[in-house]
Amino acid sequence: MERGRAVTVLIGLSGGTFLYTTAEALPIGLLLPMAADLAVSPTDVGMLVTAYGAVVMVASVPLTALVRRVPRRRLLSALLAGFVVSNAVTVFASTFALLLAARMATAATHALFWAVVVPAAAELFRPGLRGRVVAVVFAGGNIALALGVPAGIWLGERTGWRASFLAVAGLGAIVFVVVAALLPSTRPDEGHATRGAAPDARRFWLLVAVAVLATAGAIVAYTYVALFITEHSALPASSVGAVLLARGIASVLGILAVGVLVDRNPWLALLATVALQSLALLGLYALGHRPAAAVGLIAVAGLAFAAFTAALGGLVLQVAPGRSDIAAATVSAAVNVGITAGAFVGGLALPSHGVHLTVLIGALLSAVALVLALGERRLAHPAPTVDAPSDSPATATPALVASRCAASRCAASQLR
Repeated sequence: MERGRAVTVLIGLSGGTFLYTTAEALPIGLLLPMAADLAVSPTDVGMLVTAYGAVVMVASVPLTALVRRVPRRRLLSALLAGFVVSNAVTVFASTFALLLAARMATAATHALFWAVVVPAAAELFRPGLRGRVVAVVFAGGNIALALGVPAGIWLGERTGWRASFLAVAGLGAIVFVVVAALLPSTRPDEGHATRGAAPDARRFWLLVAVAVLATAGAIVAYTYVALFITEHSALPASSVGAVLLARGIASVLGILAVGVLVDRNPWLALLATVALQSLALLGLYALGHRPAAAVGLIAVAGLAFAAFTAALGGLVLQVAPGRSDIAAATVSAAVNVGITAGAFVGGLALPSHGVHLTVLIGALLSAVALVLALGERRLAHPAPTVDAPSDSPATATPALVASRCAASRCAASQLR
């Protein structure tokens, strides 16, 4: 494939991750204007985020298995078209029930998109560039958190929340045209990224466990970072936006920087990012009362988690014991389990022990993930892949169908 065309398609696919992350997170920042316009409570609007995440978690594996024979250009084009239509319905929804239905439709396309986009992007370039390609795809989600979501909230506060979703739908139409016109029409069972380069069921399920724990560690601290900044670090409330912007910029830098390491040694990339997250959160627990240290460590933690998501994507393409899209869907679901668990645990600890403890819990969960990741070195020989996810959703672990009780994937949308 011509390199210029491949780069254009890659940017388009990264634009897709940007838009999905932005669309998922917008109701959080536009909670009050949406509730007032639709004559519902803010809690009801919050359900738009929780239900969205639940659909993504539960539907990722079975939906990916269901469409496993659909050519990638046709599938991704259909998903992006569905994204545009469902967000357009969101713009014109006059009732909360219709809005909820539109959001669930967007979530269903989201679940499939994140499962297919990594192998589809990897196919555009030679195998030696997989890590860098995955990093570019995932960078879209991080840029959304740093710039897309704040821009959407700013627009919604000034021109109405519907304008934000209209802008998302419009940008989605552009991405749809790029993907539909330029993505090669290949069968889903063709190409070097269809299956793992070094299939290993044991390493894959270890990766799933690390994904759950490391994500939970990041989210238990990040969910209440605004409280940490104002209550523990004694920074003014007006500084929260600037601190989160610094974290977002660091996240983008981290996810792009780790790409080369993922290509050279993906397991080392995983170890390094989880270790960095553990140290950053432990340092934040110990030194977070100092404003300068708090800002720096929050940024480092964001950098580490974003780079961790890129390492996850690269390792899926290496150790997937069956089809890489099913494996990617499984890891995506695992990340969502981690998001749910992290937000839930943080919510339990906050009332009785304060926001300071949530950071320590995040550091401990990350440390457990690091210990598990170190265990990969003991898996010296590939194991049979009979228990691995293949073409059937029935192989998903029980953890992947656990309830996503109350969390927003946006808190780590870098996550899928």
